[in-house]
Amino acid sequence: MTVAFVVPPAVVPSGGNTYDARIAAALGALGRPVRRVEVPGSWPRPTAADRDRLSRELARLPDGSGALVDGLVACGVPEVVEPHADRLRIVVLVHLPLADETGLPPDEAAALDARERAVLGMTGVVATSGWAARRLADHHGLARVHHVAPGTDPAPLAPGTDGVSRLLCVASVTPRKGHDLLLEALARLDGPWECVCVGPIGRDAHAEHVRARAGALGVRLTGALTGAALESAYSAADLVVLPSRAETFGMAVTEALARGVPVVAARVGGVPEALGRDAGGGRPGLLVAPEDAVALAASLRLWLADRDLRERLRTSARRRRSELAGWKQAARAMCAVLDQEGCR
Repeated sequence: MTVAFVVPPAVVPSGGNTYDARIAAALGALGRPVRRVEVPGSWPRPTAADRDRLSRELARLPDGSGALVDGLVACGVPEVVEPHADRLRIVVLVHLPLADETGLPPDEAAALDARERAVLGMTGVVATSGWAARRLADHHGLARVHHVAPGTDPAPLAPGTDGVSRLLCVASVTPRKGHDLLLEALARLDGPWECVCVGPIGRDAHAEHVRARAGALGVRLTGALTGAALESAYSAADLVVLPSRAETFGMAVTEALARGVPVVAARVGGVPEALGRDAGGGRPGLLVAPEDAVALAASLRLWLADRDLRERLRTSARRRRSELAGWKQAARAMCAVLDQEGCR
């Protein structure tokens, strides 16, 4: 039976949107087709019309059928999910717990957290890393949370620029991704460096602050890139930097490693899991304390100054790239989850 995959429209490039699209395609290639059902809306804070649209889509599904639902859509609306929880086999795919989005007022975060707990208590749950699965289970008191990590496509080795100075950050410009911390760290560096930040840029106060600070430092913000333009950005990178305040996995990390590019990243959430170690036990990058621009600057300074360190990290990154799981493996894992949750 075809499983309905209920997702928000992929308006801008993001890790969640990429995961949804790639896992759906990989499931189909394995002979486990899913039917993509897009539900526009201001998720996770939908209007009444948004909730009604989702309710109608779920009501169209035959009794006993399976539905894989993106957590951004499902987790804020227990009143929509509950009438269908007993008659459908619903599995919620949590990319990021709702309350983990940086900058939410405490009362709003608490309300979203309570709604998420209500939804996940009546559905199957799958997260995108082992760390995220454990955290969801502990935080919401869930007996079982599956995890299916993102796959990574094979990619050619990145030649880089000069092997040292081209820094690349691939992330949406939001408070959670920590561009402000990166810019503060870069302002502390004396050595020659060049930094490019790739990702959608909003029009809020945080984005404007990042724009102004980046302009003053000579950091280039490209906006969202896809296809050949994104490949070109990775190809020119000597080091990828991910200064996030929260991450359930960190797909930019594995995308860098697929190209043999070392990583400096904040030690948050599932990032250490994404970075991993090569077969010899070496780290293909450096992990730094979260929300600490001084520590980030120290690691970047070390990268710029220590040739032996650069060579060790680059060698480890090139070894690690051959160990990364692909989307076919991720789809097999998702098949197993759907089977265990009765989505046949």
